[in-house]
Amino acid sequence: MKKIKYFIEFILIVCFFFIFKIIGYKNASSLGGIIGKKLGPFFRSNSKIHENLKNSQIGDSFEDRGNLINIMWGNYGKILSEYVFLKQFRKKNLNKFVEIEGLNILHDIKRNNEQVVFVSGHFNNFELMAMEIDRAGIDLCAIYRPLNNPFLNVIMESIRKNYICKNQIKKGKAGTRELMNFFKKNYSVAMMIDQRVSEGKPIKLFNRLAKTTTIPAQLSKKYGCKIVPIYIERTKNISFKLIVSEPIKFDKDLTIEAITLQLNKILEKMILKNPDQWIWSHDRWK
Repeated sequence: MKKIKYFIEFILIVCFFFIFKIIGYKNASSLGGIIGKKLGPFFRSNSKIHENLKNSQIGDSFEDRGNLINIMWGNYGKILSEYVFLKQFRKKNLNKFVEIEGLNILHDIKRNNEQVVFVSGHFNNFELMAMEIDRAGIDLCAIYRPLNNPFLNVIMESIRKNYICKNQIKKGKAGTRELMNFFKKNYSVAMMIDQRVSEGKPIKLFNRLAKTTTIPAQLSKKYGCKIVPIYIERTKNISFKLIVSEPIKFDKDLTIEAITLQLNKILEKMILKNPDQWIWSHDRWK
């Protein structure tokens, strides 16, 4: 039954992709936003989003949270529509819509052949972050979580490997071994730190314990590499600003838990900057 559901979902999204491609980037993004706002509230995750916002004490009332969620679903729809245009972003055809603050930091990392860990969360069109790092010429591998829908996952993996970063590593034990192989070859790594991981450690996020990946902290302690927070926001309907922060060199005496807590604090600031641009549907505090 689940396979049938996934297949129908796959067919619908492929149909949307064809429509988005035909009408062009600007119109597709607008249409995607409308579709997201109309369909989003019917997904089961909508109740989880309300719960997450309430527990995070973001949005003073149910009405405030409702408005925030409505905008978030619109962003979700825009992101979906923009997947079919990632090739054009990669080839610079649509690069005029992306402003990069801190591009000099990426150039310095490349010039010095420095190995770093880029960390961020699922903000707006988050795929553009790894794409811009890779385009800066930095040897990069990226950790990702496969989609639950196996039919859609084939498409998404192809898009990511061809236009985002060719070195894609699946999250999990096997992926960790693959990551270490890349790291020994002096590759940098890009990863999201905002999702719950079963093997993670309970670290506070918005004053609530949440199982959090400790991979950045482990790499920082073991190899002494710097950690670079990176963030993307939608500044207009179809324009983005990517912000690359100064690399952080953590003290060797800090514990893995202490480093991870500091990274969660950085993530909190990113979320609070534009709370309606983070994807709140993750079961983050389970």
